[in-house]
This record gives sequence, C-alpha cells and structure tokens, in this order.
Amino acid sequence: LAMQVMATLQQMIAVPTIRTALLIGGEPMPKQFKQMNMNPRLVVGTPGRVIDHLSRGRWNLDNTRYLVLDETDRMLDMGFGIQLDKILEYVPSERQTMMFSATMPTNIVKLSSKYLVNPERVSVGSTVTPAANIKQETVRTTEDDKYNQLIAQLEARSGSVIIFVKTKYGAEKLATRLYRAEHKADAIHGDLKQNQRSRVIQAFREKKYRILVATDVAARGLDIPHIEHVINYDLPQCPEDYIHRIGRTARAGAEGSAINLVSPGDNLKWKAIQRMLDPEAAAAEQRANQARRFGNGSNSNGNSNRSGGYAGRSNNERRGNGNSERSNSGERNFYGDRTNNSERRPYAGDRPQEPRGNRFSDTQQQERRGGEQPRGAYAGANANSNNGGQRDGEGFRKEGGGFKKKFGGPSPFTKDNGFSRKPGGAARKKFGGSNGGPKRSAA
Repeated sequence: LAMQVMATLQQMIAVPTIRTALLIGGEPMPKQFKQMNMNPRLVVGTPGRVIDHLSRGRWNLDNTRYLVLDETDRMLDMGFGIQLDKILEYVPSERQTMMFSATMPTNIVKLSSKYLVNPERVSVGSTVTPAANIKQETVRTTEDDKYNQLIAQLEARSGSVIIFVKTKYGAEKLATRLYRAEHKADAIHGDLKQNQRSRVIQAFREKKYRILVATDVAARGLDIPHIEHVINYDLPQCPEDYIHRIGRTARAGAEGSAINLVSPGDNLKWKAIQRMLDPEAAAAEQRANQARRFGNGSNSNGNSNRSGGYAGRSNNERRGNGNSERSNSGERNFYGDRTNNSERRPYAGDRPQEPRGNRFSDTQQQERRGGEQPRGAYAGANANSNNGGQRDGEGFRKEGGGFKKKFGGPSPFTKDNGFSRKPGGAARKKFGGSNGGPKRSAA
C-alpha cells in the first residue's frame, strides 16, 4: 500500500524538484538513508520503519506541518496505536492531522479522538454500502463442497479474479491446489518478504496470473484496474473488511462482481455483514424473530402455547386456589401448615390421620404455654408426666413417661425392649410405619 501511494504521489507532483522518500520494512536501510539525506519533502512510510529512522536520529520532524494517517481503523485495530503515539512525540503540536479510511467504526472514532482536535468529517459516499456497480452474489454451500463451487465459479467467469481466504496457510494451500488443477494462480500473504510481495503483485498486474489468492493483507489499497471478480472463499472476521475486500473490483467506474461462498459455519459472520449493510432491515428481522419466538406469551394473561412454566394456565391455576390440578395438596400458610381440611395423598404404610389442626387439648396447650420445662424433640404432650421433667446435657428431655402415657407403651427410641435409638426397622415392627417412627395424631 505504501509503495502504491508513493507511485500515485509521484504522478501528481508537478515540480520535479520536490523529493520523496519511501520508508517501509523489508528494504535495505542504506537505500533509505540515501533518500533521507536528500531532505525529502514528502515521506511515505509504515509505523515500524518510521520509528527506526527517528530513533537513529536520521530524521528531524521539527518542521512537519502535515500528518496523514491512511487506513487508520486498520492500524488501530492491529495494535499500532503505541507506534503512532511514539511518532507523535516527534511531531510538533502545531500541525494539521488528516485521517483516511473507507470505513470508520464507532470504537475507532473514539480512539482517534486523541489524534484530532475539533475535526471536520468529510464523507464521500457511504461507509457501509458497497459501490453500486458491484454485483453481489451469495452461494450457499458446505465446507466439503466449497472447493467444487469455487471451481464452478472460476470456469463460468472470465477475467482476473482475486480470492480471499482466512489464513496464510490456507492461501498457500489453495493457490497450490488451483495451480495443480491447471489454473494460473499465485498467493500473497503476510509471511512473504517485501520483495516477494512486490514480485507477486507486479506479475498479477501484468496478467501473468489470472487468479490471486490473498489474505486480508491485500484487502486494502490494492489498486489493480483489471480485477473483475472478487470471491470470498472465507468470510472476513470483521464485517467492515467485507467492504474493503469487494472494493478491489469495479475500480474507477468499471463494473465488477463479488461472490460469497457461505457455509453453515459462516452464518453468524454473514448475519453480521448483513446487519452492517442494512441496519434497518436487520432490526426489523430481529423484531419479527422475537415475535415468532415469544408469540402472545409476553402478555399477562398467559395465552402462550409454549410448554413449561405457567404459560397457558389461568390465574386461578397459578395461585392453586383449589380449582386446579394442584388443589388436592391444599394450600399452606406461612408456617407450612395446611389451611383447609384436605388431607395429603396417603401412601403405603401410613396410619389413618386426622386433619392437622390443634393436636392437643386446651389443658395440654395451656400447660405447654406455661413454659415450666421445654419440650424435647420427642417429648410427650403432657409437660408434667412421669419421667418427662428431666433434661439431658443437650437441653432435650429424656423420653419416657410422656410417650408411654400418650401411646400406651415405651418409647421406641430408648433401650427398652432392645429397640435401637435410630429410627428404623424396630419402630416399623412395633408401629407398622414405613418411615422409621410413630405417627402422632390428636387421638
């Protein structure tokens, strides 16, 4: 991109005495030292190589009045913000700064505020809409059949083609596969040295190859007028890169086409691209999807036919007031007691029970409220019964007379009659219960 910008600037310079310098990585430093010694007025460079010259003291920017940041969103997105901050330390504060990009996301605009003071935004066309002379096509396929679809598209079209893939390894692999299938193809990616990249681009520009397989390193700034088709073999990771990719065709008013091979695994990326291209349509589709998903269940009357929860039940059924299928269990108050006369559903081994209400007589309740002695876990109902007035070390009364008076026999939780203290088979043997202990009632 820097080389292309420099070539365009040299065509625009009307005065031959204005000298230029190109500072990019991958080229020998002595050649660039020679350019800098000639006191150039226009310098085009990449951030890393510019910092190399500044740190060596080979370049003085005290007289710099104009700073241009091209493809700013890409530089900041790739983490070049630190290098840009360092370069700005050498540039006078009294200057004009210009930023250029085909797309300007909101987060990049916020980050760029540190480089600009009261900026004026000049927009030519839309930053989220491709050129009108680009015909976009979508081909639904699978990962296994994607290569066959690519071959079909290449054979059905004529003219130069640039194919974008996701990785450097994928670019080399696909270019080699196409070359073995007798398609003139070459690859360009970030692992190539600068002279190799220049050689590949120049050969493609001279039409020595019909197909160029590239990563996003060639998505921005590549200006080759005879590119007629752009094929997205892999969709871009960032939706904004889609605009840059397909912008490699239909240059200078010409017509071009963009073909997108979309597999099931690309659905999320493709939806993000569609939302960027047409936000209003995407918002309408989202509202329609929500309406289909929730139906009428969003109101308070419970009219939804969705399963689960209380959807579709009446208000009486939700409260469980006795009219629903849950009414046989009865309602419970704050303490967990049933507030109506319905009994719980019996199960095997239960003894007949009366509805749970006042389990003790008025005299027994008065004695219990007297508080002479605390009631233990299994103490009898009468606080003054025999053997029921002593407390053990843990604060519980020892079982005995109270239980005997109430149920007519020794407690199953004492050592009498060889019973174990643990509720189990012995209690079940004596009382016929299934849960290891006697069932108390008001009887």
